[in-house]
Amino acid sequence: MAPSIHPFIDNGIARGDPNFAGGSLHCHCPSNQVVVALKSNVAHNHACGCSKCWKPSGALFSIVGVIPRENLSVQANESKLAIVDSSAVIQRYACRDCGVHLFGRIEKDHPFRGLDFVHAELSDQKGWQEPQFAGFVSSIIEQGFNPKGMDEVRAKFKSAGLESYDALSPPLMDLIATFTAQKAGVKFANL
Repeated sequence: MAPSIHPFIDNGIARGDPNFAGGSLHCHCPSNQVVVALKSNVAHNHACGCSKCWKPSGALFSIVGVIPRENLSVQANESKLAIVDSSAVIQRYACRDCGVHLFGRIEKDHPFRGLDFVHAELSDQKGWQEPQFAGFVSSIIEQGFNPKGMDEVRAKFKSAGLESYDALSPPLMDLIATFTAQKAGVKFANL
């Protein structure tokens, strides 16, 4: 039996609406839910195999995208949020009661500072950007996935039309490298 990548991929990828204007995310509590409003669609939405991202039960990967920090606001029950790991670069805010991660924020000097990481699957609205790629694919091995099954995992991503990487997508890796070079004072050659 094929491994469960994530329901959004296992059940077929639903294409998003490029004109989607945002919506709200909800934790999994049956009452007094944490509600986070997003004033735009997400970008760089992807399947992530890292050990830090929140994943639905039984899934090997999370689906996570980014949104400008100014487009995110907590609308209800903010007091229920707590940072999962204060030593991590991405400060992931999760509901203390149900454990669902509502958003991740970078506070230190980093190429992605100003972008919040969110799980659009926590929304009832349809139209969010569909996954664009799979990142940190090999990281699932570190979490106990048998390495012998990696070809099957990558094949499943390929059949869904997603490239898989053991880091982030090339454009995002270019952003990180550009940020690092600029911080070091590197002068870029003219093309």
